Amino acid sequence: MGIFRRQMLAMAALFPLLAAGPACAEPTTLTYWVAWDPLQAEAKAAQAAIVDFEAANPDIKVKTQVIAYDALHDKLVTALAGGDAPDIAWGLSEWFGEFNKMGVLADLSAHAKTWPDLGALYPNVVRNLTIDGKLRALPNYLGLRALLYHADTLKAAGIAAPPKTWDELVQTSAAIQAKTGKPGFGIVGKGARAPQELLTYLGQNGVEIAKRMPDGKYRNTWAEAPEDLERATGVLALYGRLLSEKAIPPQSANWGWEEEDTNFALGQYAMVMNGSWMKGRIDQNPQTMRDVAVAPPPAGRTAATFFEIAPLYIFTGKHLDATWKFATFLLSRDVQTKVFPDRSPRSDVTGDPVWGKPFTDLVPIGIAFPPIVLGSIPRDMETALGRVLLKGEKPPAVAAWLAQAINKSLKRSGQLSE
Repeated sequence: MGIFRRQMLAMAALFPLLAAGPACAEPTTLTYWVAWDPLQAEAKAAQAAIVDFEAANPDIKVKTQVIAYDALHDKLVTALAGGDAPDIAWGLSEWFGEFNKMGVLADLSAHAKTWPDLGALYPNVVRNLTIDGKLRALPNYLGLRALLYHADTLKAAGIAAPPKTWDELVQTSAAIQAKTGKPGFGIVGKGARAPQELLTYLGQNGVEIAKRMPDGKYRNTWAEAPEDLERATGVLALYGRLLSEKAIPPQSANWGWEEEDTNFALGQYAMVMNGSWMKGRIDQNPQTMRDVAVAPPPAGRTAATFFEIAPLYIFTGKHLDATWKFATFLLSRDVQTKVFPDRSPRSDVTGDPVWGKPFTDLVPIGIAFPPIVLGSIPRDMETALGRVLLKGEKPPAVAAWLAQAINKSLKRSGQLSE
């Protein structure tokens, strides 16, 4: 074949490529694991927001996978161990220390420095997601706890205002039981919410389950700090008082969150420490939820409440810039107003006057679990409640046992300060 002919054939093969123009790059696909209920309004708003994001960013596609919270943790751990983690996922604050120790959380500090909306997040939300000066997650929504009460029940018992202290809580609850026949207060004794409620009361009594020590590790100090042990004992004694003085229904020692929420929504008892998600019970129980009002939690030595910061976990990987762009879109004021109007981590989204602002006003007194591998600690806290409420053991002995159990768990995870 002559040189000229070979040149002509090569040019002919090239013409279709030239006519087609430059090849279009494939869009980046982000995997996003969520725990929303697809039938709820917030999930529908989030799905619509993702459509808007993809329309504005045609180079990025978002692939969502819905996984219930009960299964999400184990699926994430398995995926992370196998190198097949999503780019971004919902999660619980209890997993933060574990994921950080695994070294799988992206360092978001550099991106955050140039993000103009960082200042719109509550400062202690950002602090709780920062370890050793590095921002390791972004907030998805907040789960603050306030005192919810049935105003009509209090009125029927001749009580003018909800309780403001522990003593008032016990006395008011007992009075409601005596005058109306309904229990005054409700708690959980088992499940994930039980240690959260216990942490609230410990914080209100000025005591921590584990302190960070000078070596950067953690330790429960109750055994060597008599004042701390006394304060922890006082919290367990409060649970004992609630039971012995008939402030709570005896069966609540075996309640999980489902029983706590359902029985309050049905008006079976008067008051509970709970979150703004209870607004969703209004449609199901319009008559019994019509009188619900919200007040700050009754305080012990200090004002405090459980500060559930549900994180958006961004994992180390090759799509960090695109994932950051998507995550900060989810945290924009417009999207937060549509998706989480009553529990946004943004200070400029305060929500409903009953189900939003009374909760977000409590952000400054919010407390969370320390950023440790919790391991068996939540189960140990639940066991401590059972020993007081079900077995009738003395609070000082149970507090001393719980201190040892917490340190044993820290030792197993390699985080105990000796």
